[in-house]
Amino acid sequence: MYWTLFITFVKIGAFTIGGGYAMLPLIQREVVDRGWMSKEDFIDLFAVAQSLPGIFAVNISIFVGYKLKKITGSVVCALGTILPSFFIILAIALFFTQIQDNVWVEKIFKGLRPAVVALIAVPCITTARSVKLSKKTIIIPVVAALLIWQLGISPVYVILAAIAGGLYYGLYVKKV
Repeated sequence: MYWTLFITFVKIGAFTIGGGYAMLPLIQREVVDRGWMSKEDFIDLFAVAQSLPGIFAVNISIFVGYKLKKITGSVVCALGTILPSFFIILAIALFFTQIQDNVWVEKIFKGLRPAVVALIAVPCITTARSVKLSKKTIIIPVVAALLIWQLGISPVYVILAAIAGGLYYGLYVKKV
């Protein structure tokens, strides 16, 4: 099982461009579709991993590994996620001066941008469906995104406002 976990996370780490959120649908497919854990457990791990500091992809890998095989599983999944990126960055660093001004490299990265956006959007939509967001509750993330994107408000202030709003709602509105 450890070897299967390692190979699974190496495959995910090696062939995902765009960071942890782009890895999420691949991790979910590999873990949930194989029956290693339920979709609800995966969403719970996603929520916890997202709320912790650090690299999201490593956090979710560690939690999935721990859920499946405790501490050894955590180490195996984390290494499987980290090692491909480490070696790819090492190879890029070795040849960076030769490819730095290459037009084709620039075009490749520009072509990858829409795919990365799609890979990040898919888990957001999947998670929203899984937690059964209503039209009323979808307003909060849409307004937060618009405040950050259109008005240039710092995400820190948006998060602080959300915390204050959640506290107010939990302490005063929901009590009634």
